[in-house]
Amino acid sequence: MRILVSGASGLVGKALSTNLVDAGHEVVALSRSPGPATIVWDPRGGRLDPAALHGFDAVVHLAGESVAGRWTTAKRERIRQSRIAGTRLLAQTLAELPSPPGVFVCASAVGYYGDRGDEVLDERSPPGQGFLSEVACQWEAEADTASMAGIRTVLLRFGIILSSRGGALEPMVRLTWFGVGGPLGSGRQFWSWISLTDVVRVIDFSLRHDSLAGPVNVVSPEPIRQVEFQRRLSRVMHRPALIPTPKFALRLALGDMANGLLLASCRAIPTALTDHGFEFHEADLSEFLGREL
Repeated sequence: MRILVSGASGLVGKALSTNLVDAGHEVVALSRSPGPATIVWDPRGGRLDPAALHGFDAVVHLAGESVAGRWTTAKRERIRQSRIAGTRLLAQTLAELPSPPGVFVCASAVGYYGDRGDEVLDERSPPGQGFLSEVACQWEAEADTASMAGIRTVLLRFGIILSSRGGALEPMVRLTWFGVGGPLGSGRQFWSWISLTDVVRVIDFSLRHDSLAGPVNVVSPEPIRQVEFQRRLSRVMHRPALIPTPKFALRLALGDMANGLLLASCRAIPTALTDHGFEFHEADLSEFLGREL
């Protein structure tokens, strides 16, 4: 297949592109910066040459401002616009092509569900409340333009992606090494996680399985409470997990990001994937951490 990938320089994009090339596919990056095997676009300025998108079998859209960092007004706007405006431009351009690609795989996030306590959440669950939920709802709505044009559209609601190469696991490991890993707030909030290896496998699965469409929770079958996550990480690293971080300290240091990411409880399960026969390679957190670290 000839596959266009936005966000190809990110953690997921790099791993995915390598995997696809190794499997014999042709991968072209969609980027704001010129380079080899690259199509240049300007999502903020609304510039994307439709002629450059002819001849692709599939498009994987991963680009977006990182949600990590203090959510200032400017940061919120970058998060919102990088996802909504970029997805709108790409989906509309694909929808208007005389011969559009067969599949459009678009990133989303389990932030769609908001803070839901112990409630088990699958793809049929309604959206929650809060900034991330609002962004995810608008993000997915823009991607639906491609679906309405007859392009099979898969909305990947990513959980916390874990890898020793970077991303969310890196700061957790660093804090644990210095012995300050412990419960965040009550520690009872559920975290829905998935390994980077399985993320790449899910995207490949989405490209190849014509019956898969709509929202897909990209999470392991084992959502876990934060306090237990930290306990397992500390056990693998042979470090203590004793010092809790109270909610007020997290909110003071990180503002609304603490509520939206670290303290929010999301107990998502991958119903769409398991119903379509996907098998996880890394479903057990302890085993995964033992291999990865």
